[in-house]
Amino acid sequence: MNSLERMIVILDLFEGERLEWTLEEMQARLGYTRSTLYRYLKVLTDTGLLTSLPDVGYTLGPRIAELDYSMRERDPLISASRPVMAELLQDVSGIALLCRRYKDRVLCVHQEQGTASFHSNYERGRARPLLQGAASRIILAYLPSAMIRKLYDADPAAVHDAGLGDTLNAMRAKLRAIRQEGWDKTESQVTRGVTGIAAPIFDRRNNVLGSLSITIGADHLSDKRAAEIAERVMKGAQIVTRTIARTEVPPVEAPARAAPSQTKLAGV
Repeated sequence: MNSLERMIVILDLFEGERLEWTLEEMQARLGYTRSTLYRYLKVLTDTGLLTSLPDVGYTLGPRIAELDYSMRERDPLISASRPVMAELLQDVSGIALLCRRYKDRVLCVHQEQGTASFHSNYERGRARPLLQGAASRIILAYLPSAMIRKLYDADPAAVHDAGLGDTLNAMRAKLRAIRQEGWDKTESQVTRGVTGIAAPIFDRRNNVLGSLSITIGADHLSDKRAAEIAERVMKGAQIVTRTIARTEVPPVEAPARAAPSQTKLAGV
């Protein structure tokens, strides 16, 4: 690894449950020499990505909070999704979630609360497995075949528990059926007693970028009601997809695209 990759590995230590590391603990975990680790930590603390506290060690720095604020205010995906999510909640009582794929996980990047009757465990900034919950499974359904095989080989039991089949072929058949529907529904997979309904969001190259979903405070919906809600969610995801396609920076040789017009869900 080069120096930049080594520094990223240091930041990766803070992704899990543990947010405090001493220099000695990092050295034992990573195997870097003391002088090399000091050098990397100086860069990370000088830029505010990490901070050092007496009697505690190193923890995430204030720059992380600053970057998070910038993302919430200016990220094109969040900006495109926020009005769509608010409108969706006018018709369906629940919690709207915007998620996107991150490595081999799915990360909630924005949440709109439309009810106080329950709390979703899929909070902003919290990562979930690709196999768990409608917001994740709808993304999984559009991933390359090689990645699906890798996920199955890594943990067949988790695939079974997610309701995706007992064999690789069964998993692929289930994901194919989800793609054909254009949406997915799960019950009590992420938060007990609730139902999640999700639809995919794509980039301008038709690669799955993330998902738009709504969590409803009931662990069972009639097929008719689920289909009605799914239709709304799919239309919302289509609006976000079109907006993202227009606002992404085009290739140099391509002409600039016109600014997107505001489209209501009902008019899709």
